[in-house]
Amino acid sequence: MITVNTVRDLRAAVAQARREGKRIGFVPTMGNLHSGHAALVTKAAQHVDYVVASIFVNPLQFGPSEDLDKYPRTLPADQHTLNTAGCALLFAPGVDEMYPDGMAVQTRVSVPHLSEGLCGASRPGHFEGVATVVSKLLNMVQPDIAVFGQKDYQQLAVIRAMVRDLNMPVQIIGEPTVRADDGLALSSRNGYLTAEQRATAPVLYAQLSHMAMAIRDGRRDYPQLIAAAREAIVAAGFRMDYLEVRRAHDLQEARAEDRELVLLVAAYLGSTRLIDNLHLNLDDPS
Repeated sequence: MITVNTVRDLRAAVAQARREGKRIGFVPTMGNLHSGHAALVTKAAQHVDYVVASIFVNPLQFGPSEDLDKYPRTLPADQHTLNTAGCALLFAPGVDEMYPDGMAVQTRVSVPHLSEGLCGASRPGHFEGVATVVSKLLNMVQPDIAVFGQKDYQQLAVIRAMVRDLNMPVQIIGEPTVRADDGLALSSRNGYLTAEQRATAPVLYAQLSHMAMAIRDGRRDYPQLIAAAREAIVAAGFRMDYLEVRRAHDLQEARAEDRELVLLVAAYLGSTRLIDNLHLNLDDPS
């Protein structure tokens, strides 16, 4: 694996791979990588001949009170993780390379509707920052496919809509969430948890699973299911942000007749905000 820091070197390496007849896959990340990120690279390698990853902690998607400054930068360990997973090229730009004229005058990409509510309500401007940087990266790499984790379900929906609406010639692949043995979704922010909080954190997925089982058993009283799960989550020590049952394809509130759902949760343990989701297809018995 080689590492480049400029758009010029990135494009030169990708162009060489194209000349060799290789299909290009892309996995954008913010670094501080874990096995969930490695799974994205492995997935991409199953579809293409040449996998590009990026590491860029994007200031544009962080709010003024969020953890941009303390977000871990672990480049040497990340390079090892990516290389082991099958990455051929790492693009690790600085802020000046991504936003050479500064962020104040940067053209922004906004995806209405899907960016609203859920994490969009809690983090104003977040998805505009995500859509902007992902559109830039996709234009820089111009991959055949790009792989994103389903743990950030709303983010994945926003990116799919952006790619469709802007006619970008790239296939977006969602990779299922990688979990610890106790069910906790792997996340870079899990590292902020104390030992006691880490022991509590799996409650989120456990409550999503309880809700999913009830829905599969025929329950459609979603407000009551949500209220009971919220009570259990708060009792475990969380501070709730949201817990919702939505339609999977457009993230609108679920109705009793909807067959494909996604259960979404965000909550704080101490100062650490955790998110998770569970996709549920009622026409699929598995």
